[in-house]
Amino acid sequence: MTIQFAVHGDYIQLDQLLKATGLCESGGAAHAAIAEGRVKVDAAVDTRKRAKLRPGQSVDFAGETVELIPEA
Repeated sequence: MTIQFAVHGDYIQLDQLLKATGLCESGGAAHAAIAEGRVKVDAAVDTRKRAKLRPGQSVDFAGETVELIPEA
């Protein structure tokens, strides 16, 4: 399933995105998933908890894809 997420401002941090979309229930759960290499940014594993993500990028986690779009 694909989720579209509007980025408010220039970017959102990877850990914040996982919480904001409900894919992780807490910041700790997001940090653990990222550190374990279970999160892909633009089809590549990314272990940076605070990676700055911008519109046009995509994140894959737990069978879900989040597409980042600019805020309308």
